[in-house]
Amino acid sequence: MRITAILERTVTLHGGPANAVVDFTGHTVSLVALRADAARGGRPVTGVAFDSIGRFAQGGILRERMAPRVLAAAPEALLDAAGRIDPARVLACALAGEKPGGHGDRAAAAAALELACWDLNAKLGDEPACATIARHFGRAPAPAVEVYAAGGYYHPGDDPGGDGDRLRTEMRGYLEAGYGAVKMKIGAAPLAEDLARIESVIDEVGDAGRVAVDANGRFDRAAATRWAAALAPLGLRWYEEPGDPLDFELNRAVTACYDGAVATGENLFSVADVTNLVRYGGMRPGRDVFQMDAGLSYGLTEYARMLGVLEGHGFDRRFAFPHGGHLINLHIAAGLGLGGCEAYPGVFAPLGGYPDCCAPAGGRIAPTDAPGFGLEQKADLAELIAELTA
Repeated sequence: MRITAILERTVTLHGGPANAVVDFTGHTVSLVALRADAARGGRPVTGVAFDSIGRFAQGGILRERMAPRVLAAAPEALLDAAGRIDPARVLACALAGEKPGGHGDRAAAAAALELACWDLNAKLGDEPACATIARHFGRAPAPAVEVYAAGGYYHPGDDPGGDGDRLRTEMRGYLEAGYGAVKMKIGAAPLAEDLARIESVIDEVGDAGRVAVDANGRFDRAAATRWAAALAPLGLRWYEEPGDPLDFELNRAVTACYDGAVATGENLFSVADVTNLVRYGGMRPGRDVFQMDAGLSYGLTEYARMLGVLEGHGFDRRFAFPHGGHLINLHIAAGLGLGGCEAYPGVFAPLGGYPDCCAPAGGRIAPTDAPGFGLEQKADLAELIAELTA
């Protein structure tokens, strides 16, 4: 078994919603295909993945540094004891010569390569990726996982109140589609206006415990704690990323004054970052939520090590809900027995959300039986994959 080609292309996300920090107009993602010298149905088996949503494509890093290292390696150096492509060995090869630290775009580029290995191995085994992942880590895949719909972005002309406004209609649509909980953005509007937006969503959902809010790291310490005081009486599902993701003192200040759950981690890209979060960030076992995303943090190999850090500090992996809102993290959540995952049913096409054959019901969702991550079941994404791998 050997890797014969590594292909990549930049994919532009459709639409341009905004959160409190970023306008996503023009945001891109790296789609990666890893071809092996094995064939199925007369065609080479190709593993496909991407680096998750919320950053930008890393084509230069992939083309100039990582792919050449992997393609130049001795084929046996990338295999496990059974002769399969070893994602951990591919990751180590891709990072050869890289200094410690300096995470960010490098972590996402490496993740796309590493995750494509899991898709490849699952396709070679003719099984969904969640089964391959679960077996590798000595687990059984969950038949379904909890899922919530992430949306509630800012759009021009939004009215914070009223039965007919766009935000209410959006959230009602998620419930009707089978999602049991929702998440919305805060922090781009004045506090009073955002509270009105939150209250309208709670009214639509009917239960504040099924509504999470996300500040996307917007606030300084004073604003983060002021918002915590304003949100505390509402009984929300969680208050997400109140401040800079690496300001652990700010996070600890929020958890010290806010009895509800705090969620963070999507912008932590290494085991060292997660270790610092649990050491210094005031995260509380049995309450707070971890949202690290394998597609932004060197892939599943690093993500599994992050879970080891959490469990070594007394946290439960059922409080891990990966960021990203796409099929890859659904398989990871099912394969590793996590608390659940998010979905982007209304934004970030063609990568966000799930295909029609993979629909939520009663607030839970199950991966399909398609080999690998099943990315080819998304029609608009399948077209891009076909063009890349032709």
